[in-house]
Amino acid sequence: MPDTNTANIGFEKQIWDAACVLRGNMDASEYKNVVLGLIFLKYISDRFDDKYKELLDEGDGFEEDRDEYTSEGIFFVPAGARWKEIAAKAHTPEIGTAIDDAMRAIEKENRRLKDILPKNFARPELDKRRLGDVVDLFTNIQMIEHGSEKDILGRTYEYCLSMFAEQEGKRGGEFFTPSCVVRTLVEILKPYKGRVYDPCCGSGGMFVQSAKFVENHSGNLNDISIYGQDSNPTTWKMAQMNLAIRGIEPDLGSYAADTFLDDRHPTMRAETILANPPFNLSDWGADQLKEDVRWQYGMPPAGNANFAWLQHMIYHLAPAGRIGMVLANGSLSSQSGGEGEIRKNIINADLVECIVAMPTQLFYTTQIPVSLWFLNKQKKQAGKTLFIDARKMGTMVSRKLRELSEEDIQKLASAYDAFTEGRLEDVKGFCAAVSTEEIAKQDYILTPGRYVGIEEQEDDGEPFEEKMSRLTGELSELFQKSHELEKEIRERLGAIGYEV
Repeated sequence: MPDTNTANIGFEKQIWDAACVLRGNMDASEYKNVVLGLIFLKYISDRFDDKYKELLDEGDGFEEDRDEYTSEGIFFVPAGARWKEIAAKAHTPEIGTAIDDAMRAIEKENRRLKDILPKNFARPELDKRRLGDVVDLFTNIQMIEHGSEKDILGRTYEYCLSMFAEQEGKRGGEFFTPSCVVRTLVEILKPYKGRVYDPCCGSGGMFVQSAKFVENHSGNLNDISIYGQDSNPTTWKMAQMNLAIRGIEPDLGSYAADTFLDDRHPTMRAETILANPPFNLSDWGADQLKEDVRWQYGMPPAGNANFAWLQHMIYHLAPAGRIGMVLANGSLSSQSGGEGEIRKNIINADLVECIVAMPTQLFYTTQIPVSLWFLNKQKKQAGKTLFIDARKMGTMVSRKLRELSEEDIQKLASAYDAFTEGRLEDVKGFCAAVSTEEIAKQDYILTPGRYVGIEEQEDDGEPFEEKMSRLTGELSELFQKSHELEKEIRERLGAIGYEV
C-alpha cells in the first residue's frame, strides 16, 4: 500500500505493520475478521468509556442507564464486554472465549448489531498467544496525539480493508474499491443531501466517502440517508461495522441478498447512486428475470451483467437523480448480446452525462481497463455528453498500483463542473463536449478517445529542414557507433574461437 497520495497514513500503517507481525500463518481472509473485529470492539468500547466517565462525573447514578448512550448514538457496552475487561484476559487461555462472549453481549444490548459481529475468536486454530498480542497492540494505542478517536479508528479500519484487499487478490476486490476511485465519483457528484444508494456496496466505501464529503463541506450528515445491499454475508457485516464506526446508520436490508433476484429496496428512489459492480458478471439470473420491469432499455445478455447493473440503477433513480459508476471498458463499445442496442437506447433517452476513461492499474485485483459512467435524469446540457480521457493521469505508488492524486481528482471534477455550467472549452487529448448526433454517427460507441482527439504537441520553433538535418546527422552518428560495436564484438568472439 502506498504512503504517497494517501493523507496522514503513518499511524494506520504502524498498526498494520504491528498487526502483520502477529499474523503468523493465518490467511488474510481469516485474519481480516480478527483485526477488523477488534478495531470495532475497541472503538465502541472507547466511546462507551468516554460517556461512562462523563456520567460518573455528573454523579446522578446514570452511568449504567442504556438510554443515556443510545440517545447519543453510542453503543451500550455491558459489564464484562468492556475493553479493559478484555485486555485483562489478553494472556489467558480464555481470551478467545472472552472476546466471543463480549461480541454476543454487545449484540444483545444493541439490536442494530444483531448477527453482525464476528464471534469465532475461540476457535482452536487461532493462536491464543498471538491473539493476546493483538489485543495488547490495540490496548496500547494512544489516540489523543493522532486526532479524534472516531476519525483515527475509522481511517485505520479503512486502511486495513485496503491492505487485506491487496493481499487477498481477486477475492479482495469483491469488498473494496480503491479510495481514489471512490473519491473521484463523490467529488464529481457531490452528494450533499437525499438518498445515497449502492446496490453492490461491498464494505461501504462509497458511503464513507459521501459522508466525508458532506462533513468536509460543512454539511449536515443527517441530510443524507444511506441505502445499500450486498450478496456476500461477510462483506455485508463488514459494511455494517465500517459505517457504525463512522456514526452512519444505513439501511442495507435485513440480510445479505442478491440485488437482481432479491432487491431489498424495491420502491426506493435515490438522488445519488454510487457503485462499482462486479465486472462482466456471468450467471446473474437472467433466465429468472426475463420480464423484469427494470429492463426499460432492453434485456441484458445472460453472459454479462454490466447493462443489468446499469438499468437496475436507472430504475432506482429519483426524478432528478444521478448515477456515478465504474464499468469495464467493454461496455463502451460492445455490440454482443444486444448490448449495443441497450446502450443506444440509454444514450437516446439523454441519460449519459459524462464518460471518463480511467488509467490502468488502479485496482489491486484486476488489470481490466475501466471507465466511470455518470448518468443524469435532468442533464443541464441536454443533448450533450462530456468525454474525458484520464488514461495518462495518476502516479505509480508501487510496482503494481497507481493512484490518482487529489490534484488529478479535482481536475476531473472541475472539467465536469465547467461542462454542466456551459463554460467548458474542449482540450485536445483530454476533454470534449459532444452532441448525441455526433455519438450516433460513431455507432453509439462511447470510447472517449474517439471524441477528445490527440493532444497537440507544442511547437518547439525549430524549422522543419533544420530539424531533419539535425536528426539525420544524429542518426548517422548512432549508426557509425553501432558498426564499431559490432566489429568489436566480432573480434572478441573470434579471439575465443567463435565466428559470427
